[in-house]
Parts: sequence; structure tokens; C-alpha cells
Amino acid sequence: MILFIYDKTFEGLLTAVFEAYSRRTFPDSFLRENEPLPLFYDEAIRIHTDERKAERVWKGLEKKLSPYSLSAITVAWLSESPEIDRTLFRYIRKIFDTPADVEFNLGDPDILEISKICKKVNAERLRTIQFFRFQKTMDDTYFAAIAPLYDVLPLVIPYAQDRFADQRWLIYDLKRAYGYYYDLMETLEVRFEEKESHLLTGLLDEKIMDKDERLFQKMWKTYFTSIAIKERLNPRLHRQNMPVRFWKYMPEKQ
Repeated sequence: MILFIYDKTFEGLLTAVFEAYSRRTFPDSFLRENEPLPLFYDEAIRIHTDERKAERVWKGLEKKLSPYSLSAITVAWLSESPEIDRTLFRYIRKIFDTPADVEFNLGDPDILEISKICKKVNAERLRTIQFFRFQKTMDDTYFAAIAPLYDVLPLVIPYAQDRFADQRWLIYDLKRAYGYYYDLMETLEVRFEEKESHLLTGLLDEKIMDKDERLFQKMWKTYFTSIAIKERLNPRLHRQNMPVRFWKYMPEKQ
């Protein structure tokens, strides 16, 4: 068994593809740095992420794939599936090694698996867009907390940039402890060494909340309640269309 040990980044995976072809040595499994080695293996190769090598692999994929399939690679990576690096590695090898156009060959198990994963990730992206809620702070920054099943925040940001271009905002992934901040000029990825309560709970403390935010939340909750038709309530369908895991960050469900 041949192991590739890398930093579990997307650029690291692309570097691993470059090194595999350069060495003519193809891994059977991938491990994270400092992860315990299995009891039996033939060779463990450490891969050091190299942006230049990763870019060469990506440019090679651009020549072989349609924009849709190229996007599918990055979307599938965001699934964070334990075996996604192995699946993507096999997928990329088939793209490079097969003369024929195979990107839409759903009879291939790896190509089919990537397609299924992409559908799940994109469905979670749409749910996150539907159900994240902003809370306004004292300094006129709008804060929204999310904790999606997959790492879809990078896929949500283009929507937020287009829809909320006239306000400063921070959308923060509580599960993965990072977010994106928009300052009316540019959008930056942010991480915090010290986390205030709202970065842990997803709810603003009243001491940093805009003076009218609580009122607006109450008005929104009242509106949400008033439009409900008691005779047509269907809790099961409601939970299906609005999963319970989103409720804790939605004022109308508090």
C-alpha cells in the first residue's frame, strides 16, 4: 500500500496529482499530516503543497473539462467526505488518462459518485441561502451565523455579494470557525483567535446589538406567526421544507 500524506487542502490534493505523475507512483490512500500511519503499508510519501504545481494541474484540467465539470471538482471537495480525496484523485486520473470524453459518463462509478456528491452540496447551498438571517450590530454591520452540513460558505458568498452589496456584513460558519466579511469594497475571509459569544452561539448579545434590532426581530416573528393558517398547519412538511437544524439561527423560530 502506498500512502500520500498531505495537508488536506485542495491545493495539496492537486499537488499530490502532480507528484504522482512526476514520480509515476500512484497512492492507494491519503492521510492528513500527523495522522497515525496504518499498521501495514509499503511506502509513505509526504506531499508538500506547491501552488505552482497545483496550478499546472488545474490548467491541465481546464483544457480537458467543460466549465460545469471543472466546477464539479471544487464543489465535490467542499463536501468534506472522508474519502473525497481518493474519489477526486481517481476522477482526475481518468480525465487525464482516457483519450475519449468521459466527463459525463455516468456509467463510471467515480464520475457517478462525483455527480451525486455535487447534487448534495448544491442542495445544501440553496438551503443555506434560503435560511440564513442577518442581525444588525451597533456599528451597522449585519451578522449571520450558519452551520451547514457541508462547507458551502464559499458557494454562498457570490449570492450575498450580489444581493447585499449596499451593506457591511459578516457571514460566519460556526462549525468550521471561519467567515467572510464584506466592507462595501471587498470580501475577505476572516478567522478569529478569540471568539465572542455570537461566534459560538450564532446570536448577537444585546450589548452589541443595534438598538432597533430586537424590535425588528419581534415584528418579523409577529408577521411570520400572523400569516400562518392554523387549519393548514403541517408540522411534518414544515420540517421537511425548513430543516430544524436551521431554526436556532432564525429569529422567527425563537
